[in-house]
Amino acid sequence: MIGRLTGSRNRILVALLGIAVLAIGGCSNQPSAAATPEVASPAQGIIVAVEATSLSDVHGFTLRTPGGALLEFKLGTLENPTAFPPGHLAEHQATSSPVLVYFRVEDGERVVYRLEDALPSQSPPAAT
Repeated sequence: MIGRLTGSRNRILVALLGIAVLAIGGCSNQPSAAATPEVASPAQGIIVAVEATSLSDVHGFTLRTPGGALLEFKLGTLENPTAFPPGHLAEHQATSSPVLVYFRVEDGERVVYRLEDALPSQSPPAAT
């Protein structure tokens, strides 16, 4: 009977170890927002997360670039809030439609001042 308990325990431990290895391996393949490369404005990509309390109260968002990097942005005062209202980001997230994000770095954060729709094959314009 003791041998059977030990065998059951070993199978459980092996299963738990396998799950842990898969979980750790899966996490290591995901790009990290904290370890993103420096990029020039504008950045292009798809919205993968929106930080908002409502459609009209958007605080920030996360963009995935074509290269797979995750970039976090804080929403500042937009130059074009009528042409691209901040609530429109949720639609872009839902449809995976790309956006162009114009930003400045302020106190170590990327602060957005302009948003535009981007075509899937469109390259960002050269920074001026």
